[in-house]
Amino acid sequence: MENKTYPVSRRRIRSNPHIRELVSTVNLSHKDFIQPLFVDESVRNRTAISSLNEVNADSIDSVLHQIEDDLLNGTSKFLLFPVPSKKTEEHFDFSFVLNAMQRIRDAFGDTVWVAADICLCSYTSHGHCGVLNKQRNKVINDATVQILADYSLQLAQAGADCIAPSDMMDGRIEAIRHKLDNNDFDTVTIMSYSAKFSSQFYGPFRDACKSIPGNDCSLKDRKTYQASPLNGKDALFSALRDIGEGADIVMVKPSLPYLDIIYQLKQKTLKPVSAYHVSGEYQGLELLAIQKIVDREMAHTEIWTSLKRAGADIIISYAARNAKTWIEKIKY
Repeated sequence: MENKTYPVSRRRIRSNPHIRELVSTVNLSHKDFIQPLFVDESVRNRTAISSLNEVNADSIDSVLHQIEDDLLNGTSKFLLFPVPSKKTEEHFDFSFVLNAMQRIRDAFGDTVWVAADICLCSYTSHGHCGVLNKQRNKVINDATVQILADYSLQLAQAGADCIAPSDMMDGRIEAIRHKLDNNDFDTVTIMSYSAKFSSQFYGPFRDACKSIPGNDCSLKDRKTYQASPLNGKDALFSALRDIGEGADIVMVKPSLPYLDIIYQLKQKTLKPVSAYHVSGEYQGLELLAIQKIVDREMAHTEIWTSLKRAGADIIISYAARNAKTWIEKIKY
């Protein structure tokens, strides 16, 4: 019989679904996902967000029904975004979101984990993430930090499991950690938007939160406080600084353009790293799916796989409520 010399490596580990499962280096689980929720003071009923396919703005009552549905689908972790009806520049009223948080906690107790986004962008008339100076050309860091720390304590008192500051002010993690610890909320975690880039992919979110920056001020973007896409080292520095100040989880946002940052950050810390697949990234896939250019379920799960492969421990996705169903159907 003729001897054949075979290559040392062939495609044997790709030959059927069983072996592909056995040798997979990434294993997705719906338990690693967080579902964003928009609770909007100006709506009475669940209202579709036109720029975010299959994502809604909820009243407090309807968000409770949404969470009930999500629990049935295996989703129990949420990131709450408030959309207040009143815009201002001082004397911020957080009562609406505090009421929403309390209602969620009363309704679901410990069956849900709820992180509260902490920022002022949806509250301010100018759409920036903090208070402005008199010239309206600069966000005042320290004054903003003090407001955010007080806001964080109120949300912890209302039942938040986690505080998620998205403002990108310097020193806010330390201020929030001290405020929580000094008031017996030392078990409330902080998930910091640490490596948050000034990005083109936030448009649908800003639509939903009515937080487009630049109204009646000369500061038309957030480049003075969000990280530059041209400076990954600055974003990594911010994340490591936040860990030193007491952050329990650090976030990279957006996700796909910054897979390298997720990877590098994971090499530099043992803290959990979350990746936020943001509104523009999500909606881009949704539009492709609507046009039948991609398979919706497979496209989202492929993206999630890439985030896990880069090192993300946690994924924040507008499609998180579908994760359990879609992951169970994966056939690579």
